[in-house]
Amino acid sequence: MRSRARPLAFVLALSKMCRVQEVLQAINDPRRREILRLVSRRELAAGEIHGAFGDVTFGAVSQHLRVLAEAGLVEVRRDGRHRRYRARLATLAPLRAWLEQMWTHALDDLAALAEEEAAQQQPQAEAPRKPARTSPRTLTRTPGARR
Repeated sequence: MRSRARPLAFVLALSKMCRVQEVLQAINDPRRREILRLVSRRELAAGEIHGAFGDVTFGAVSQHLRVLAEAGLVEVRRDGRHRRYRARLATLAPLRAWLEQMWTHALDDLAALAEEEAAQQQPQAEAPRKPARTSPRTLTRTPGARR
């Protein structure tokens, strides 16, 4: 009986893609990206993060932090009554690898198109041109002689 277990490589690739999708969903919101930028520089308490936004309630900031934490983008450390947040930029590594791969393929395609266009714009110099034929009469011509 053949095992129905998926190969480990497939499971790992699927897991990475799920992680990439989860990260993309988390950073889809501009406020979450800004929060991630703030906590990538240094560890901040939720109140300090809230203070950086003038038009958002503390509850909204807390919800954004929860989404980022569930996606693995921030780590939370309890410090007495406060919770401190720090970015886990390593979580972005699979996303970065995926984007770099797409970017590399796009650049390769662009380079191929540019080379193709440049080849089309060059004059057709594939076959060497033959020198103009001269008749034997023109080579042995003497001054004053008639044709």
